[in-house]
Amino acid sequence: QVQLVESGGGSVQAGGSLRLSCAASGYTYSSSYSMGWFRQPPGEEREGVATFYTSGGATYTYYADSVKGRFTISRDNAKNTLYLQMNSLKPEDTAMYYCAADASPPSWLLLRPEGFTYWGQGTQVTVSS
Repeated sequence: QVQLVESGGGSVQAGGSLRLSCAASGYTYSSSYSMGWFRQPPGEEREGVATFYTSGGATYTYYADSVKGRFTISRDNAKNTLYLQMNSLKPEDTAMYYCAADASPPSWLLLRPEGFTYWGQGTQVTVSS
């Protein structure tokens, strides 16, 4: 049973920083897999924030244009934990943030929710102006 558990959300003022964590369990990492972060603002659709795809020893990262230069995705394989470092936060970053994983999404779905099978329960991030 795959479990993804997010933590680290909270309330912060604009310009501040937060680091989200996603602890993964029950997931068997194959030679190719993808994990990432998505978010869903109130009343809007879920959107990709940052994901990575690893295959054959190479890792590729993908960021939404709106977070490039401000957010960084990383992972600690020894701890089975995925991170999202969020700097220079803006009010428009306010959303529920979700961790996701999948074996090998098609490349055109690496920032799309439909490319991922396993999801955490989410952690709320609120940025005030």
